Amino acid sequence: MKITRREILPVFAAGGVTAAGALNGLPLLNATPAFADLSDLMEPGPLGERIVGDENAPVTIIEYASMTCPHCRAFHKDVYPTIKEKYIDTGKAKLYFRSFPFDPSAAAATMLAECSGDKYFTMVDILYDKQATWSRGNVVDELFKISKLAGFTQESFNACLKNQELLDNVLAIQKKAAEVYEVNATPTFFINGTKYSGNMSAEEMGKVIDALV
Repeated sequence: MKITRREILPVFAAGGVTAAGALNGLPLLNATPAFADLSDLMEPGPLGERIVGDENAPVTIIEYASMTCPHCRAFHKDVYPTIKEKYIDTGKAKLYFRSFPFDPSAAAATMLAECSGDKYFTMVDILYDKQATWSRGNVVDELFKISKLAGFTQESFNACLKNQELLDNVLAIQKKAAEVYEVNATPTFFINGTKYSGNMSAEEMGKVIDALV
C-alpha cells in the first residue's frame, strides 16, 4: 500500500475517499501474541515519539493506530481513559502513539495532528471524537473545521497537507511497522515487546500490565 501526496487534497475535493480502507475490515484479534526485539522497537522514527506517561515507567505500551479505524476510536474512547488513570498516571506504564494510516484520509489526519505541534494529543482526541463526521463525505472541509480549532488557517492547513517530507515520514513509520513488525491491522499493541493485534478491553490490557509490574 502506497499513499501519495497527490491523493491527500485532490481526491478529497473530488469526494473519492472512503471512511476506511478495506484492510480495516480484517479480523482484529490475534489470540497468539508474537514477540519483537524491544530495543529495536524502541528506536524513534523520523517524527520522534508521541509519549504519554513517565518515560521511566516499567511497562511500555506501543500503539499503532489509523485515525479512520473505528476499532482504534473505540479503544481511545472506551479503554484508554481507564488504562491512563490506573496505569499511566500512576507511573506503572507509558504509551507511545504511532500512526499506521490505512488510507489517504487517515494519512491527512495524522499530518494535521503532527503540524499542530503541542496540540497533537488534543487534535487526536478531537479527530477520534468526530471520526464519523470528518471521515465521510467532504473530508477536506470537515478536517479544516477541526484544524481551525487548533489555530490553523487555510494557508497553513493546505501547506501541511502538501508537505511531501512529512507524508514520507508518516509512511516510513507505517512501512517499518508492516515489514519489520508484521503490523497488518489496527490497533496493534506491543506491551514490553509482546504483540497483540486488535482492540483490547481495559480488563485484558490490565491483566497484561499487572503481570509485568
